[in-house]
Amino acid sequence: MGVFVFLPLVLPLTAWPIARLAEQRLHPRTATRLLTGLAVVMAVCSTVCLGLLMVVGTAQLPGNPLPDAWSDPEVREAVPYDEVAGKLAIPALLAVLLTCGRSLLRHGRVRRRAHRALAGLPGAEVAVLPHEVPYAYALPGGRRDRVVVTTAMLSCLEPAERRALFAHERAHLTARHHRFLLAVQLAARANPFLRPLRTAVSYTAERWADEEAARTVGSRTAVACAIGKAALVSRGTPAPTIAGFAAPGPVPRRVAALLGPPPALRNWPPVFTSVGLAAWGAAVGTAVSALSSANSAVTMVLILHTATPF
Repeated sequence: MGVFVFLPLVLPLTAWPIARLAEQRLHPRTATRLLTGLAVVMAVCSTVCLGLLMVVGTAQLPGNPLPDAWSDPEVREAVPYDEVAGKLAIPALLAVLLTCGRSLLRHGRVRRRAHRALAGLPGAEVAVLPHEVPYAYALPGGRRDRVVVTTAMLSCLEPAERRALFAHERAHLTARHHRFLLAVQLAARANPFLRPLRTAVSYTAERWADEEAARTVGSRTAVACAIGKAALVSRGTPAPTIAGFAAPGPVPRRVAALLGPPPALRNWPPVFTSVGLAAWGAAVGTAVSALSSANSAVTMVLILHTATPF
């Protein structure tokens, strides 16, 4: 096992170049799926790494409930610097579990609260709230997915811009963007090195919805105007909503992208380009992280199995 057990903790650094380049060079749909996949795999691997280190560290603590043989020198020698790394991994893993658990609970609580707020309204796809604060967001789940918008927001937009706004929010629901956003948020909680990927996915998910809205309404200019105007008049929702889990991204960049030509749709970037090399570098880092975690886990299981008396 050796030092390879530590690799999953630092290999997320290999994904930093692709996080920025994917925003600029890849189609938003490809970028969102690629970055989310990288983040989830690397987060799982780093969590497994902390778990293995915690086993070694916990086995050395007095009064632990684990078998005495697990503190055998053979077990400790499997992890370099076990006395330091093993003990540091205990609070680190507990912090990961706590922060991820809090995020999941908050996510569920916000969704339930948002659905309860719409309980008295007709069960249409679009829920219009009589409110003086202009805002709009996509609300998944419940009996059906819904687009929530206030009368103040509708009064600020022209008919074409309203259609663009509804198409944008429906695109979020159709593509299940909330799942991508929650996945990268949990990944960033598990390993802080993955925060650039969370920021990038928040932006590319919005760009994905922008492009789908432009394709639906047939006018990139109308979508750009709707986004810009909504950003200018919106002051945020009065209470936390699903929309609060993702930043809308730099609005000027989104508007500039919509005023330009549509992005080319590629499933994977060409190899001999900057974004292609960054993507392959991130893919190699992810593969090495997965292999290191699997190798360390198998090695630790075999060692503990040998050390445990029957």
